Amino acid sequence: MKLFISPGACSLAPHIALREAGATFDAVKVDLATRKVETGEDFLAVNPSGKVPALTLDSGETLTENPAILLYIADQKPEAGLAPRDGTMDRYRLLSRLSFLGSEFHKAFVPLFTPGTSDEAKAAATTAVKNHLAALDKDLAGKEHYAGADFSVADIYLFVMLGWPAHVGIDMSAYPALGAYCGRIAQRPAVGAALQAEGLI
Repeated sequence: MKLFISPGACSLAPHIALREAGATFDAVKVDLATRKVETGEDFLAVNPSGKVPALTLDSGETLTENPAILLYIADQKPEAGLAPRDGTMDRYRLLSRLSFLGSEFHKAFVPLFTPGTSDEAKAAATTAVKNHLAALDKDLAGKEHYAGADFSVADIYLFVMLGWPAHVGIDMSAYPALGAYCGRIAQRPAVGAALQAEGLI
């Protein structure tokens, strides 16, 4: 398999998940400004949207969008315990969490990372991100994991996005439960290995 990534972007989530699952894969860096792969190929031929992540399977098919990619990885290695069994309520709760992260929390950051965003739009986006952080902090107070009793791909996805506020000037000290949560997740060997591979530590 080939996972197309941009260091520190949301593609870090499937990168961590693949390592958690013990999968064999190549991580291929993409320049999102030029939409070129590090070897020179046109990334748009892999994913016409030009966005990471994209996971090219051994069959030659390509998956995009984190919820789908993360669940695919989890289902290929069920023994890794990265997702509840299909058809259970725990599985649907996981889907709910992944959907929120992809469609709401991630979306709130977009204006803060987009060049040319007006100050007014940045202020609105900062407020939206802080509102989500406050809700997540309350949700995770006294809990080990985000989507149930066990570690899952939802924890990986949330962990990655909780690394973004510091890059857009949002002080995370107001969210102690999230700080403790991130500290625990960061201790996982697969997380450290992926961060190191992407040059983030």
